[in-house]
This record gives sequence, structure tokens and C-alpha cells, in this order.
Amino acid sequence: MKRGWLVLRSALLWIVSLLHFAIAVPILIFLAIFLDPKKHDWLQRAFCRRIIFFAGAKIRVVRSPGFDPQKTCFFISNHVNLFDPFALYCAIPQFVRGWELESHFKIPIYGWLMRRFGNVPVPDVRRPSDLKRMWRLTRDAINGGTSLIVFPEGKRTRDGRVDEFQDGAFRVAQQLEIPVVPVSIVGSFRHHRTGHWMFWPATITLYLHEAIDTSGMSKEEVPALRDRVRELVSAPVNVSLQEPRQDNGVAVEQGTTN
Repeated sequence: MKRGWLVLRSALLWIVSLLHFAIAVPILIFLAIFLDPKKHDWLQRAFCRRIIFFAGAKIRVVRSPGFDPQKTCFFISNHVNLFDPFALYCAIPQFVRGWELESHFKIPIYGWLMRRFGNVPVPDVRRPSDLKRMWRLTRDAINGGTSLIVFPEGKRTRDGRVDEFQDGAFRVAQQLEIPVVPVSIVGSFRHHRTGHWMFWPATITLYLHEAIDTSGMSKEEVPALRDRVRELVSAPVNVSLQEPRQDNGVAVEQGTTN
């Protein structure tokens, strides 16, 4: 009976989520035509909070004592499912955009919206000219006070664990001397798994770790930076995966909401 209720719950949540998306996105598109996205950032955040709420999850944010909410930086995160960008937008207390595959910018309406909002296209084919353009757009975003979210795994997890990190973001961070903030998304795998349609009740906890300064860092130090960040991101995720489950497979999250 409980399994049947969870199936019905998931179906209802998908219907409500899609209706909300269909109503809210045209409003955001209309505003993006006439206004700088920074002027209605509060509305975008409200949209992201509702996305998570209508998907049946709760957000909990844990900030390291050394985390500086004013510092423009790279937020380097693990990648679990399609709700990760919305959860991160709820948790990061500053204007933030992201690196996104350039092929996504070719999707009608969505691609125009992402470009208008200031996301940085990451080329699918890494030609020198394309990489230089990405480098320039990243520099302009950071210099303009826009932090960027990066998923260095390059794909979404299928087993909940953090995969190997690619070097690209860390090389750019070293070259442009951009501070790096590791972010751990915990509980999202229990909420919704890529390749499945079910929503399970869960609390998604986002750990914002202390920023790592890259000033004066040499290119030879990039692999060590990459490994250090992956270790910080992975630690809370690995602990969560070892926690016991209830018989119905729904995880119990500990802690209070900030």
C-alpha cells in the first residue's frame, strides 16, 4: 500500500511540477526580454524554490565557517539529477550562473533563455578557438561579479557516488586565479535518480565548503587542486550513502534546516 501511495504521489508531483514550469517559464522569458536578469534574480530564486518544493523535497544548507558569501568564485559540485541547478540556486547566496554544454544553447527557447541569463557555453568539440571563447566569457562573468556553477564530472551519477573530475574548470580557475568553492549535494540521489521517474521524500543538503584560493598557483598544481576538491565534495556524499535505509528505500535525513 505504501509503495502504491508513493507511485501516486510521484505522478501527482510531476503533474504539478510541469504545470508550474509551463506557467512560470513564459513569465521569466518575458522579463528577460526587457530586463537585466540581475534585476529579477529574486523571482528566479522563488521559481527554483518552487521547483524543489513541487518535486517533494526540502532544502537544507550547511555553510563552512570560512565560507564567504560575497566572494565571486567557481562553485564546483557533484552532479546527481536534473534538479541540481535549482537546488544550488536556492543555496548559493549570491548572483550565480553556470557552465553549460553549448549544444543546450541550440534548444529552441531554452537556449536563448540560458544565453540571455548569462550561462557560459562549454564547447562540445574542444577546438582552440572555442576554448578561447569559453575562457573569455568566463573571465567576463567573474569580473562582472557573477559566480559560476561547474559540474566537473561531466555527467550525472548512476550509483550516487562522485565520479572522477575533469581538469578543465581547474585549469581555468588557475589561469584566471578564480577562487574555488567545493559543494557537496547530499540526499538528491535518494530523492530522484537519473533514469527513473519516482520522487522519494527526502531532504537535500548542500554543503558549501570554504573557498580555495588559486592566486599564484602554477599549472603543475592543478591535478592536486582537482583531487583536493573532489575529496572535499565526496566526503559528505560517501557518509550519506552508508546511512541505513528504511524498508521502503526512503532515506532519513538528520539535521535541521538553516
